[in-house]
Amino acid sequence: MNIVLLSNEYPPNIYGGAGVHVDYLSRELAKLNRGTLNLQVFCFGEQRERVENMVVVGIPERQNVPSQDPRHKKLLDSLYRNLIMAGSVREADLVHCHTWYTHFAGCLLKQILGVPLVLTIHSLEPHRPWKEEQLGSGYKASTWLEKTALLNADGIIAVSRSMLEDVQQLYGVSSEKIHVIHNGIDLDRYKPTFDKEILESYGINPDKPFILFVGRITRQKGIIHLVNGLPYVDREIQVVLCAGAPDTEDIDREMKQRVETVRAATGNQIIWISEFLPEAHIVVLNSHASVFVCPSVYEPFGIINLEAMACNTPVVASAVGGIPEVVVHNETGLLVDFESGNNFEPKHPEQFSRDLAAAINQLLASREKLEAMGAASRMRVEQHFSWENISRQTLDYYREVIGTHQESK
Repeated sequence: MNIVLLSNEYPPNIYGGAGVHVDYLSRELAKLNRGTLNLQVFCFGEQRERVENMVVVGIPERQNVPSQDPRHKKLLDSLYRNLIMAGSVREADLVHCHTWYTHFAGCLLKQILGVPLVLTIHSLEPHRPWKEEQLGSGYKASTWLEKTALLNADGIIAVSRSMLEDVQQLYGVSSEKIHVIHNGIDLDRYKPTFDKEILESYGINPDKPFILFVGRITRQKGIIHLVNGLPYVDREIQVVLCAGAPDTEDIDREMKQRVETVRAATGNQIIWISEFLPEAHIVVLNSHASVFVCPSVYEPFGIINLEAMACNTPVVASAVGGIPEVVVHNETGLLVDFESGNNFEPKHPEQFSRDLAAAINQLLASREKLEAMGAASRMRVEQHFSWENISRQTLDYYREVIGTHQESK
């Protein structure tokens, strides 16, 4: 079986959950099926790898792509790389795309090679209106690319039941075409790991409890709402924000202003780590944290919560998207009610921030509850979210889609 996997993100260029998914899925597929599966990965970057039955080819950025609006450059560069991808594939039994960044190439290869197209949907453009800040009117084009690919795909993998429902509601895709396969986690990498020296290197006191946020500075991740809630978090708790890669200069300025204001309003130490952290350090931070906080306003799945749970850390998270399929309320953490307003921002932002703080305080008040929820978190991840299990489900779905395609000829 020859599988072509197309992705914007691939190591070392990973900045979100989709990239983590592609990284682990590709390696696990190749490892589990040596001798029976050949995997070609085309991605954005300079990568050149060959490991037994897997080949990785990065497509570099095209310099000086003309555009009338600087915000269109990302879209137009992506389309250029898609053309290179489409022209580089000699043969395939199935093409598997991740995110709209590669959907154009997937649609072209479906027609050129006459093979089935599968899409994994990690998020949906109409549910990310803040992307217009980055792409300008190119956001309309990214949404069109997404819709076109979904309507032409032979199979669609949704990373949560919530995502399946969104695909149906937004684009009218039949549920028969959509299959739910959750994200996974590497249980050997993400496990309780302790190193006080790593904490101290970031200015964290290893002898005091702390809450942890890890994510990009973007509207989607809701970090501003968490910062606004920090004055209501119980005193003597350290707050560690691993937050970088701001979407825009505006949200970067807003984040800096809010942190400065809140620091003056709370007795808790706020440690903001803006640089990219190695995975091993993230594991240590997750392991030492008392509570992991995920205040996202939109989250199709929330792989970041799996990473914390695998390290025996309970989660406080907003009850949006696929998060309730990961975090079990009152068992592996607490879910905070979220009522959506305009552009997926909370309808009552101040109340949402206060509710986040109240949930954090509730967990921190009981060491026994923290320990019990931490143990339950690890157990849930082991039982339901291993990458070996996810890759087997994906391979079975490949076979199903290829079989249906061949029967229809």
